[in-house]
Amino acid sequence: MPQLDTSTWFINIVSMILTLFIVFQLKISKHSYPMHPEAKTTKMAKRLTPWESKWTKIYSPLSLPQQ
Repeated sequence: MPQLDTSTWFINIVSMILTLFIVFQLKISKHSYPMHPEAKTTKMAKRLTPWESKWTKIYSPLSLPQQ
């Protein structure tokens, strides 16, 4: 039974990692990022919903009486 030749595995793995690194660096360098990012100011209209005008209680399942 012939032996498996593993002498080229190292160079294949190293070249694959190097190629992936270069490809990802090129992909990342193509993105354009804003020079001075600023927070957007959003104006939200105040909507009065029925549950905001009255007090409601939320019951935790653990605080309910045992059945």
